[in-house]
Amino acid sequence: MDLQQGAAPASPPGLDLARLTGWFDRELPGRRSGELRAEVIAGGRSNLTYRLTDGADRWALRRPPMGHVLPTAHDMAREYRVISALHGSAVPVPEPVALCADRAVLGEPFYLMSFVDGVVLDEPAKAGDPATARSSTEVLVDTLVALHDIDPRQVGLEAFGRPEGFLQRQISRWHKQFQASVPEADDTEAGVVAALSDRLPASTRAGIVHGDYRLTNVLFEPGFGSGNASIAAVVDWEMATLGDPLTDVGLLYVYHERSRAAAGVMPDFPVAQGFLSPEAMVGRYAEATGLDVAALDWHIAFGYFKLSVIAAGIAARYRQGLTVGEGFEVFGALRDDALSAAAGKLREF
Repeated sequence: MDLQQGAAPASPPGLDLARLTGWFDRELPGRRSGELRAEVIAGGRSNLTYRLTDGADRWALRRPPMGHVLPTAHDMAREYRVISALHGSAVPVPEPVALCADRAVLGEPFYLMSFVDGVVLDEPAKAGDPATARSSTEVLVDTLVALHDIDPRQVGLEAFGRPEGFLQRQISRWHKQFQASVPEADDTEAGVVAALSDRLPASTRAGIVHGDYRLTNVLFEPGFGSGNASIAAVVDWEMATLGDPLTDVGLLYVYHERSRAAAGVMPDFPVAQGFLSPEAMVGRYAEATGLDVAALDWHIAFGYFKLSVIAAGIAARYRQGLTVGEGFEVFGALRDDALSAAAGKLREF
């Protein structure tokens, strides 16, 4: 992004700076010190995140992807609501600034939040040493424990979801999402949906669920190291709801398991370099919460299914030429790999 004084600010894909500036001045009068400039923050595969600056202050802006927006997905008001509720809690999140529901501004709803300086641990080498690698995964688990320990009523989220019947509704919802992205019949997907429904476990409790919790969806405090990792903010709340906390734990396992299905989304964080294994993360979570994780295999299978649906949506946008950035060509294969992994896990129990 060209930040030189006097250079005309260019609008990045999906963001019209002229319209955004008009909205900004109406909603936040006197807040802007100069021309707004923006750039896409790399790494996001679904909703788009931009770094926005007026030369003095910085913000982060979130909006849905361009094209092929799945029904009930990419809900900006929902994301904004949950970070507003959690701001100041035991779970660090960016400070909410403003929400825009008017599609006339950018074509889709969006919201503005504080820009959090932090490190995305998107490659193992960034941990620096084994003690910091271990600490990063320990604090990742501990923050998930803190999230699931929050009473939704205490933060105004008691009506954020319907825990009763949550797991069956999740299966139905993600099945519909898959069909919206892959209209042709898929026997493997149909078999996975049937097996998940047939083997539905009882939920042990309800809590605030992040929905996409993993090492690359948190920002670590800048300069972390020497065995002391600290999380500055948990981000990407687009799938948050009230439901069974083990869905977060199962998906966390999926993302950190060394499988072909997760390789297109997550780098490998080797135990040999100090990172906790998925099994160790589950053990730490179970010890801290006292929750029975006997049904975790079902939640791991559901996590793989969910990953396949996410990949299907991204692959559909890629085929339509509506993705922003690079690396999207792998998601068609990732969809199939994740479905196969879900089917394989379901055959194990």
